[in-house]
Order: sequence, then C-alpha cells, then structure tokens
Amino acid sequence: MASSFQSLLKFFLLISIFYLSSAARNLNELVQDQSQLLHYHNGPLLYGKISVNLIWYGNFKPSQKAIITDFFTSLSSPSSSKPNQPSVSAWWKTTEKYYHLTSKKKSTQLSLSLNKQILDENYSLGKSLTNKNIIQLASKGEHKDSINVVLTSSDVSVERFCMDRCGTHGSSSSLVPRKGKVAKFAYIWVGNSETQCPGLCAWPFHQPIYGPQSAPLVAPNNDVGLDGMVINLASLLAGTATNPFGNGYFQGPSEAPLEAASACPGVYGKGAYPGYAGDLLVDSTTGASFNAHGDNGRKYLLPALYDPSTLSCSTLV
Repeated sequence: MASSFQSLLKFFLLISIFYLSSAARNLNELVQDQSQLLHYHNGPLLYGKISVNLIWYGNFKPSQKAIITDFFTSLSSPSSSKPNQPSVSAWWKTTEKYYHLTSKKKSTQLSLSLNKQILDENYSLGKSLTNKNIIQLASKGEHKDSINVVLTSSDVSVERFCMDRCGTHGSSSSLVPRKGKVAKFAYIWVGNSETQCPGLCAWPFHQPIYGPQSAPLVAPNNDVGLDGMVINLASLLAGTATNPFGNGYFQGPSEAPLEAASACPGVYGKGAYPGYAGDLLVDSTTGASFNAHGDNGRKYLLPALYDPSTLSCSTLV
C-alpha cells in the first residue's frame, strides 16, 4: 500500500513538472480547489507591443528552429487570415481575460512579435549552465519591452533541469547606457529534454517515468524534444504575460507559484486525468495528436489555461 501511494505521489509531482516555472510543489498544493481565482498581487502585466527575442544555445537544426518560430508567429495570426480552428491564436486569447480584470487604466492589448534571433552554437558558457548563466544569456536580447527566450539544446545540462523543472521564467534589470535608467525585462528558459528526461518534460510524447503507463502520443511535428519544448514554452509564456515580475496573477508561494497554465497540470483536452492528456485531435495521415493549428500548416499540442471568467481550466478541444 505504501509503495502504491508513493507511486501516485510521484506521478502528481511528475505532471506538475511539465509546467512549473520554479520548484516542485507538494501533493496537497497540486490538487487544491481550482474554483479559486488566481489571486492578483497588484503588479504590472505585460502591455502593448512586446518583442520576443530568441537566444539559441547549442546545436539546433533549421527544422527544429522552424517549429519554435512558427509557434510564435502563430500567436498573433490576424483574424483576417482565418486560421484553421482550433488555433494557436485562439489559445492565446485566454490570457487577455486576465487583463480585463485589472483596475489599471492601460491598454488591455498585448501584441507579441518575433524580433531578433541570436545564435550561440559554440557553447560560449560551456555545456553545464547555472541559473546565473541563463540570465547572462537572456541579457543578450533587448532590454526594453521584450521577452528574451533562451533555448538550450539536448546536450546542455542546466541547474535543476530534469530534477524539478523543464524550464523557468523570471525577470532581470539592466542599466540603459547614457540614460541612467534601469530597464526591466522578462525572460524564459526552456531546455530540450529529448536525451535527458523525455519521460518528465516531453510527456505525453514519451512514456512517463512514474504513474499510470499508457502508450505515448505521436508528436505533431515529429520531434519529441521540440514538441515537448513547445508545451513548456507555451506554459511559461502564459505565466510571463500574466505574472512577469512575480507580482501579477498566481496562487501559492511566489517562489513556486501556480500560474495561468501550471494551475491546470496535465490537461490538454476535455476528459483529462492523471496519465491521460484528454480527448485530442488526431492527424489522419501521421497519427499525431494535437489541439491547435498554427502557421505554415503546423500543428501543436498546447496546455490548458486557467480561465478567470469561468473559474475553470479552458481547453481548445
């Protein structure tokens, strides 16, 4: 009996890892009442035109980079283009509901655009990175109205990667030259877990290490590592928009918060439960599972987002 309970506990912790932007939580935090609205801590959200800068650290194939860049361009696909539904842009619109709840008299529009791509293919900081290294890399992007996204390749180890996190988001500051002002920017880091811990960070495209065992799903872009990165990147992006500086929308301790996506661990479609991602769409040609259409004919699997208007986890399918 004890071993069964331990396996169940490990599984709940495993599911949470897919989304956590910080340390793992204990079981009673993961199964808390989701009818509670994520608390707003009166801090700023990301408003207006925000540029996304990608910092590629290590070895990525052009086809892998295209999976990520197409995801970002899909977020803001204009309605006039009439993307196939359900779409990545429709998924992203759930985050707009958080803006309508704030009392700040600012524009409720957040517009993301893909900006610079910085390549570090020579592993300038080595293949074993610390949290400080991640911030160093993120600082290579722009520091005003930006989200700097650090993506590490499968042969790079990062502090606490595969232990209690698959990625993280946060913020840092820098002094603006000649102006004497401090600029604050948001950053995200996500690692490619394909060779290090796909059972932790690329589920449901890989067999889980713990918990109920079911056949892994076929990855929509035929790349377990990169499709897993998209899941974690999407989760952290939603957390960055709604809690960019640690005082926006979240529940629980600020060092390990439940945010817009991590409040719905392991949920991708209706009917989801531990070990089952939910009822998803399936590509008739490849057999791949997905829940969102993107640009250039892409298909993606994206996490459910907590919808503050319905007080529930919102899925596209």
